[in-house]
Amino acid sequence: MLVEERYQRIVTLVNERGSIRVSELSQICDVTEETIRRDLAKLEKMKRLVRSHGGAVSILQTPTEVPYTTREVMNAEAKKKIAKEALALIHEGERIFLDASTTAWYTASSLPNLPLTVLTNSVKVTMALAEKDQIEVISLGGHLTHNSLSFVGPLAERSLETYYVNKAFLSCQGVHTDRGLSDSNENQARLKQKVISSSEHVVLMADSSKMGVKAFTKIADLHSVHTFVTDQELSADIEAKLNELTIETIIAKA
Repeated sequence: MLVEERYQRIVTLVNERGSIRVSELSQICDVTEETIRRDLAKLEKMKRLVRSHGGAVSILQTPTEVPYTTREVMNAEAKKKIAKEALALIHEGERIFLDASTTAWYTASSLPNLPLTVLTNSVKVTMALAEKDQIEVISLGGHLTHNSLSFVGPLAERSLETYYVNKAFLSCQGVHTDRGLSDSNENQARLKQKVISSSEHVVLMADSSKMGVKAFTKIADLHSVHTFVTDQELSADIEAKLNELTIETIIAKA
């Protein structure tokens, strides 16, 4: 991980959680605690966070959603690998949900033109599928969020109550053995809760940067997931938890 990438990772984690300890950042970034302390001092001078005793605190008053244009280039290769594996789980005639994540957009962009019904709250996913005439696309209405180019809110949540899908393909900001799945945006988290309750099979698509993260709003416990697609081998604690819950794990290949 390059220095600038580590800086961005640290700031993202601090903003998602509100605060974080040096020891945890050291483990996540795989560098020494002394390196993390130097990073935090530098980031504080750049006014990107505030150092605290043993860690750092976010300068944001409320957690915010990372803009789509930013997420589109973050860990792009890992997300493309995950999307490729997810495609193998989609079969002709199924009804599926694709969320507003960039991984879902990569999945939609590579999806063959075959008889399917795709339910989504993502403008980008809808556009990616627009010219695939065998795919029936149902776009949820609701409040358009400009950061994520997606529909959320009460109308979108009520619309979901009308449908039931075979598989839901979801991503999130955090995957943690205790906290489960979590997101930085409360509206997105609530929508995903509705999706999970309206799905027969939940496929979680999350790259390694999401592991061990506790984001602002909890979506669901890990046992809500049936299949987990990621880009790297898992840490021992997460792997043990997934095995305990009999969750199918797929490590995406290059």
